[in-house]
Amino acid sequence: MSELLKLNNFINGQYQPPVKGKYINNYSPRDGKVYSLVADSTSEDIDLAVKAAKDAFPGWSNLTITQRSAILVKVAEGIEKRLQEFAEAESRDQGKPVQLAANLDIPRSAYNFRYYAGHILYHTEQSMTSVSEPKVLSITQRTPLGVAGLISPWNLPLYLLTWKIAPAIAVGNTCVCKPSEMSSMTAYLLGQVLNDAGVPPGVVNIVLGTGPNAGSHLIQHPDISLISFTGGTKTGELISRVAAPLHKKLSLELGGKNPALVFDDCNLEEVLNVSVRSSFNNQGEICLCNSRIYVQSTIYETFVKRFVEKVKSTWKVGDPQLPTTDMGALISTEHLAKIEYYVALAKEEGGVIELGGKRPNDSLPEELRGGYYYEPTIITGLKPESRVMQEEIFGPVVTICPFDTEEQAISYANNINYGLSSSVWTENGKRAIRVASKVQCGVCWVNCWMVRDLRTPFGGVKQSGNGREGGEFSIDFYTEQKTIVLKL
Repeated sequence: MSELLKLNNFINGQYQPPVKGKYINNYSPRDGKVYSLVADSTSEDIDLAVKAAKDAFPGWSNLTITQRSAILVKVAEGIEKRLQEFAEAESRDQGKPVQLAANLDIPRSAYNFRYYAGHILYHTEQSMTSVSEPKVLSITQRTPLGVAGLISPWNLPLYLLTWKIAPAIAVGNTCVCKPSEMSSMTAYLLGQVLNDAGVPPGVVNIVLGTGPNAGSHLIQHPDISLISFTGGTKTGELISRVAAPLHKKLSLELGGKNPALVFDDCNLEEVLNVSVRSSFNNQGEICLCNSRIYVQSTIYETFVKRFVEKVKSTWKVGDPQLPTTDMGALISTEHLAKIEYYVALAKEEGGVIELGGKRPNDSLPEELRGGYYYEPTIITGLKPESRVMQEEIFGPVVTICPFDTEEQAISYANNINYGLSSSVWTENGKRAIRVASKVQCGVCWVNCWMVRDLRTPFGGVKQSGNGREGGEFSIDFYTEQKTIVLKL
């Protein structure tokens, strides 16, 4: 038996084993087998990474924006050249279909660097002559903060990690990254791309391991100026309690339980086509998935019947390494058990399983039956206030509920603790704007889903987080402003 690959930390431009020499088993969701070992880092590794980032900050922040932009473009090119390698690694590591990683996650990861490489070249600050003092010029100067702490989740491991790294280093910060221990492979591969692109040692450091052993020390470190976290709401609450008294800038992108409001004047065929993806893409393990679908009662029965047929006939569960697979495996055996718990709870709460509700073992080859697969599941008959309709499941489970009026639909959408995204489906333009403006969320898509423009703000409300990133909002978050008053 060949020795398992050890995923080591990337600190100061070099791969380094964890100081204490400990590793975590890395299980592939595809077959449930250990296929690599992830560094089980501790505070000592975080300290090394922060020191490297702090030492690299003066040199990196003093480069011109043209120099930094050119390096970011090279990083994007490096990811693109190794696109298939990254896609296959992410598929095996996280369980998503390789075609999804190759067509969405990895290209968007490269685009994150391309976008901010261009953005910093054309970003301008305002300066003005004071009205009360004609001979006084006030200048706003924007400067990087220092060392950024970047914590990313397991579901879109490279895409969300690079979405943080790119703006952070584009404006002159250095960073210490802590990706999820459950999907560290693409972060590990990124280190070599950074070196090949000419990113100076210490500008980007990647420390692998768990939240308690590594992440907790990162958020408390006195030399970390800001924390950008994407992940679960409970972890976000803990980070907020720890980081806020230390006066660190904080951005939290947390959970979601997103509604889709389907009115009877919608383009039903388009709604059905998009709803399959918005419910089950990446096994439903996307914070923006629509896990609650509210359908106007006049078309409710038709929608349910056709949606079930559409999913049954078009959405294939299977080996994530095959290009024909639409839905792969869940991230872990623990997460699979969580999905099973909520489906059982739905039955207790009066729900009807219209499709799925079980593991697809009978349709899987023997070699995959140790993997963490679950069928796309559609549930009806639940009340909007039921636990299954209220709590984040984060898997291939969607609930469908009827509504009668526009006011009732809005009430159902907002009667929840989350507020990340939503979708509104109607051909009535006035209704579209009216409803979209009343749904409590950070992003509302009308007659579409998952259309992202990096120039626009992104974030949630209520328990879905705080802060906004994207475009100018990322520039604001990763920098601080100083006013210089000059008497002429």
